[in-house]
Amino acid sequence: MLRNPDHLKTEQQIRLDDVLAANQSLMTVYVMKAQLKALWTATTAWDWRRAWKQWMAHAQQSRIPALIQFARRLSGYWRGIVSRVRWPMHTGQLEGINNKIKVIKRMAYGYRDSDYFFMKIKAAFPGNP
Repeated sequence: MLRNPDHLKTEQQIRLDDVLAANQSLMTVYVMKAQLKALWTATTAWDWRRAWKQWMAHAQQSRIPALIQFARRLSGYWRGIVSRVRWPMHTGQLEGINNKIKVIKRMAYGYRDSDYFFMKIKAAFPGNP
């Protein structure tokens, strides 16, 4: 159930179809999982917001308490998720930026002026506000 449907073998797909046909709630959650995964492929923030609202409405209409609770918990993180859609940055790039800032901080040890420290960070990443 946790695997991508594309990676299932034929006999696994048949068993999954049988299980999902027997349990309507399980089928609903399985479909909602696929829709939630599709949110990560949104090209613009507006597309994502529209799909997000639709997903939240479907979660509320499902009347499955665990799914409703999951949707409520996830709704607190919507700003971070939409930021990822607006500015797609991989964690490798982010780690590189953080490491460079740590090196600047180590080299600046002893300076009393925090404005100079932030000026050095801005100088290390030209083109970013």
